Amino acid sequence: MPKVVRRRRNWPAGRKLVVEEVADGLLLRRAPLFERTQISDVFGMLKTVEPARAVEEIDAAVVEKGRRQDAGN
Repeated sequence: MPKVVRRRRNWPAGRKLVVEEVADGLLLRRAPLFERTQISDVFGMLKTVEPARAVEEIDAAVVEKGRRQDAGN
């Protein structure tokens, strides 16, 4: 792939492409960075050692952080 084309398309050297044959020639597209997954494939993979927080507790922490930022702390 010529450098000028890669630069214009913002494709770094080594970018993986999907090549599709069309009536007029070939169509090049960026290959996805990750394979397509379903939420059920990844749900629950991130584990935490802390107990879940209540929505009200999270909301209160967000409000408090905003107050501290407004106060310059």
